[in-house]
Amino acid sequence: MHSTSHQIICIGSVLWDIIGRTPREMRVGNDMPGRITRLPGGVAMNIAMTLARFGLSPVLLSALGRDKAGQELIKTAQDLGLVTDHIYLSARPTDAYMAIEGMNRLIAAIADAHSLEDAGAAILTPLMDGTLGSALAPYRGAIALDGNLTEALLSEVSQSEAFVAADLRIAPASPGKAERLRAIIGHQGATLYVNLEEAELISGKTGLPTARAGAEALLEAGARRVVVTHGADAACDACVNETYEAEPPQVIAQRITGAGDTSMAAHIAGEIEGMSRPKALEFAQKTAAAYVAGDDNYV
Repeated sequence: MHSTSHQIICIGSVLWDIIGRTPREMRVGNDMPGRITRLPGGVAMNIAMTLARFGLSPVLLSALGRDKAGQELIKTAQDLGLVTDHIYLSARPTDAYMAIEGMNRLIAAIADAHSLEDAGAAILTPLMDGTLGSALAPYRGAIALDGNLTEALLSEVSQSEAFVAADLRIAPASPGKAERLRAIIGHQGATLYVNLEEAELISGKTGLPTARAGAEALLEAGARRVVVTHGADAACDACVNETYEAEPPQVIAQRITGAGDTSMAAHIAGEIEGMSRPKALEFAQKTAAAYVAGDDNYV
């Protein structure tokens, strides 16, 4: 894939990930040796970092504290080629995410996105006041939006004239926040990126066996287009008249956190580059598999 200067707006969480990983099988209550890392993260940040690897120009719309953690994140983002000019600076502390990963799976995680939630619609100001767009001249490019926003704000986005022309790519921040996306599922320009568990939560259906079944359930619930993943099994890209599936390469998992965001970013980049829907889905699966396998050159 050749590089491009294409701009894409990434709205949502930008924070520090604190990840503890052990290569051993782990259960709740275990105390295991492993490694603890601190990395820039958050759904919007993860997507933006991967998009930048493809030569795109991600613009971050988020909330950060005026504290040292926030200053470090802005510097890190700028060093990675991300546009930080429009980030809302808050008096609250910078958000954080903490996760524990055992062999091949996430054991537990806590997301503290209170600063983002408290900032509310303030983070969207550049898309409303004419800086990047407005109700009279809506932004017409791709927007990656994450479910860390409150349900009220997602509902506002779904009804706002400022977003009516956007190619809106939406991901839940986690299964625990997936149901928030019901507020925006029917947006005319929306593509929803979820895993099978999240598809069940949003659609209200349980026991769905495959990503394809999850995609069909979401379309019945009012979604226009969905991309559903299912771990090491086939993913599905579906809209009313077209459905495609792609198997991921089989790898030994070295990391879990950020895999879905990486897949989504690769899929967006592939389509911006002009890939067909089947090719873009296959490309996203391969990129995410390389990321999960621990390959730092996954792009």
